[in-house]
Amino acid sequence: MENPSTSSRRWNRGGFEENILAIFDASETKDSQESRDDRIAFLRAVRAASIVSDHGTPPTSKMFEGVFHILRTGKSLELIMASYQLLIELNKRFPLVYFSREDKSKPGSYPSSELVVVEEAWSPIIVSLANASTVNQATGKQSGDPIDPSSFYCLIDEIAEMLSKTKFQASDFKPLQNMLVFQYLVEVFEGDFLPRKATIDWNIERDSLLNLLLGSRKINYKALMKNCLTIICQLSQLKNELNKYMECEEVTESSLSKNCLTSLSTGVFEAEKNTCISMEKFMVMIMELDVSRNKADLAGYTTRADGSRTPLLAIILDELAYNQDMIPQFLQIFTEPKWKLEIIVHYLWKYITKPSVRTRRTNVSVEDETFSGALKCFSNKATTKSTIKKIDSDIVQFLLAHGFQAQLSVLSEGHAEEKIAGHEEERLSALVDMCQSVISAFDCLRSTDERMEILPVGKEALFTAATIVSMKSQ
Repeated sequence: MENPSTSSRRWNRGGFEENILAIFDASETKDSQESRDDRIAFLRAVRAASIVSDHGTPPTSKMFEGVFHILRTGKSLELIMASYQLLIELNKRFPLVYFSREDKSKPGSYPSSELVVVEEAWSPIIVSLANASTVNQATGKQSGDPIDPSSFYCLIDEIAEMLSKTKFQASDFKPLQNMLVFQYLVEVFEGDFLPRKATIDWNIERDSLLNLLLGSRKINYKALMKNCLTIICQLSQLKNELNKYMECEEVTESSLSKNCLTSLSTGVFEAEKNTCISMEKFMVMIMELDVSRNKADLAGYTTRADGSRTPLLAIILDELAYNQDMIPQFLQIFTEPKWKLEIIVHYLWKYITKPSVRTRRTNVSVEDETFSGALKCFSNKATTKSTIKKIDSDIVQFLLAHGFQAQLSVLSEGHAEEKIAGHEEERLSALVDMCQSVISAFDCLRSTDERMEILPVGKEALFTAATIVSMKSQ
């Protein structure tokens, strides 16, 4: 990875920059094949100068703005995809935040890594109060300008509105552009947030672009999070349904060729799938940020300037409780094991009839608010009957099956990191116990609700559990 430099040689290249920008300026006169060719030439020139060259230097702010402008206003699939790919590559090669190990050969240097924040680098996101007011809205004329919090809110709102429609104009590139802009912004958020999170220092994390965005008064935070949840559920419905999603209008041969229609449909479909991944990344980062914030608050490191906001986990649980029909859609598309399991466990324990907290003979809590604890509750017919009065039995199947899947992934990841051979037998025993609890829970569900049919997702979970139990018994 190329580490950005602050030298004037890297950021100001005089005539070289003017020559590249002249190509872009020439393409702004009108929308024609010639202007599109000029824009492709501009993108190739930026790539040659910054990516292809062994000693590539980061583009200047104006060059970055030109590439970003093409992504948001391009009138051809080639322009849109080329500008998006270039921005992703530039973000990876010239990160805004990174770790740099100091040179041990220099006197007074230390072997520990140092977090470097490239303050002068161009960013597609502006969240500081000093600069946000000068940035145009996402729908403004200067669409190469960085996006401010209110523009980001509008972007998410537009994506949610777009996905709620059942028909789109075949010649409309806006849905594709909005999704690609969002994916690019998430990559920038991630590149800025993850190195800061690794420091385990709230003073550094609080300055992340993500935290500053969520704390901005220019957005309705809860509405933004609800829109994100809506998008991820809508994308679940659209998954593997390209024909239903893209009902192309009849167009004339002069406006768009049949081959181009197919390319656009495929491009939007691919963008949908990648937007699912980006939205999950975005939501996971927010929940991780909430955890860091809570730890800092308990340690007394937060101040009034940090403000207060409802954790995303709580918002998700409230929305799923309000509309249980969203649960299958959400669980099908949200795959990150740790947080998926966390969401399922919290949701189940909202409705499971709580056992007695303590007995007279022991001061140990009977309550075990884990996934294994929830499975044991569903092995009890009285508790199961009480719970399925609050949650539909089909929804319970989704929760148990996806919770089992997430738990297996978490255990697998933990085992991969654990090198202690002595824990192997104990781990296998716990795994078999959980599988037996899954089978018992589904048996209890079926006997409690005689009309219930085991759903495909439930059959898959039972097959996996039975296979693991049989392998252990051999």
